[in-house]
Amino acid sequence: QPVIITEGELQRFVELCGEDALSDGEAVQEYLSFRPDIPVCLKRTVTAARENARSIRETVSLEAWESINELHLWMQSAEARELYADHRYGFYRHIRRETQLCMGLLRGTMLYDTPLNFIWLGVVLERAGQTARILDVHHHAVVTSAAEVPTVVEVSLWLSLLRACYGFEPFMKLHRGSVAGQAVAQFLIFEARFPRSIRHAVIRAREWLARIRPKDSPLPALRSLERLRTLESWLDARAGSVLDPATLHEILTAVVDETTAAAEEIGYELLGAPTSAPTSQTLSGSSQTISGSGSSQTISEPSHTPSGSQSQTISGSSQTLSSGSSQTISGAQGAAKPPPPARTE
Repeated sequence: QPVIITEGELQRFVELCGEDALSDGEAVQEYLSFRPDIPVCLKRTVTAARENARSIRETVSLEAWESINELHLWMQSAEARELYADHRYGFYRHIRRETQLCMGLLRGTMLYDTPLNFIWLGVVLERAGQTARILDVHHHAVVTSAAEVPTVVEVSLWLSLLRACYGFEPFMKLHRGSVAGQAVAQFLIFEARFPRSIRHAVIRAREWLARIRPKDSPLPALRSLERLRTLESWLDARAGSVLDPATLHEILTAVVDETTAAAEEIGYELLGAPTSAPTSQTLSGSSQTISGSGSSQTISEPSHTPSGSQSQTISGSSQTLSSGSSQTISGAQGAAKPPPPARTE
């Protein structure tokens, strides 16, 4: 059930498979791996990535294109189905490695100019939102069952979360083998040296967007850039604070809402996406108002229901490159907010 909730598919899953299937691991994995009518399933996502890469073939390097195309062909093959049936871990590992290879090829073979800026802006925005969703759902599940779960089981659950976010070894190096929910949450949110932490992703998103529209540009300043600066400062002010369940949920909710809003504003401001004009967003915990680009952004509390589909229209089409912590060629997953021009995964 937490996996389905993280992907924002709870309602549709229950409608298609029934509520009892939420506790059926095989049903959940089949649904999120191969079901053709589910936009967030791995097979549909890889197909969308390949199609979007094909549409900008003159921009993406040959090496990166070949990597995406090979993964797409493999996902359509009987070999993938056989591996899924015989060695489930090997199936997921193959997809994970191929997407990581593609990400490395993009950074290692493309010119460092505007297209790559958009690609990595999409990657880090999605990474921030997805890490927040995964941590929020996981923490809620652990806290609500804490009285029934032995300590050793709780530790194993936090370790599985770290592994899902590629943070097991970095966390252990910093914390010397001491695993606790508070430490794991602090690490995944605030550790700026860890490339998959929320704070690191927000910082990098702000930097990539600033490269696209530098300060000396004669064009108007971006509301989305000001929003990311506000979010970055808001997170910095909370680094090191005690994360009780309510505070943790508030922070993660704000991250999801603000990264989603920033992505929509980027589509509106840079790509002419047919969405409503951005409005001021609020972050809880401060009354500070920050002005930028002709509008103010007040720090107060947003509302958010965990959803795996984040509206991020970074380069006109959603192109996912990895499972687990979805990374995209140039955007994130299609969302339930005002429809962007992107093709959803």
